[in-house]
Amino acid sequence: MISRRERVRLAVMEIRVAPTEDRTRGLVTWGRRHAPCALGRAGIARVKQEGDGATPVGRFALRRLFYRADRRDRPETALPTAAITPHLGWCDDPASPAYNRLVRLPCPWRHEVLARADGLYDLMVVLGHNDAPPAPGAGSAIFLHLATSDYAPTEGCVALAEADLVDLLRAASPGDVMTVRG
Repeated sequence: MISRRERVRLAVMEIRVAPTEDRTRGLVTWGRRHAPCALGRAGIARVKQEGDGATPVGRFALRRLFYRADRRDRPETALPTAAITPHLGWCDDPASPAYNRLVRLPCPWRHEVLARADGLYDLMVVLGHNDAPPAPGAGSAIFLHLATSDYAPTEGCVALAEADLVDLLRAASPGDVMTVRG
């Protein structure tokens, strides 16, 4: 028999992102929690294009958590989890057959290195934007990751303070979604 708590958790948790007056900042809400976040340097856009610096509007599944095992312990979460190694990257080259996918480095196509020196990807959740299947040029590497201390704009991702992201991860499960409103 399923307990009341398990039945409640069977529902998908929706994480909501709403813009604020500053187009590069937002408010993330999950459960009864609210937290400030950084958004793309171009704000929120209904139509996302590669390199435009915008956070896309939409409803995106939380696909998988990556974390830097060389810098921190594995966070508590029910999401699928993998450690970032120096050989992992994310392809952002629309001409590549690996566009908007995890790649092994070295990689012949344009890509991001996941083992960033600045620590912003020490906790990084892949969001289900433009991935089923990826449309070349429609935006890649849209993640939920750590924010800078001053919530500087991202290249199109959503970024939270470490304590807030850890709390969100603790509450997250497979099937949960993030909804970005314009």
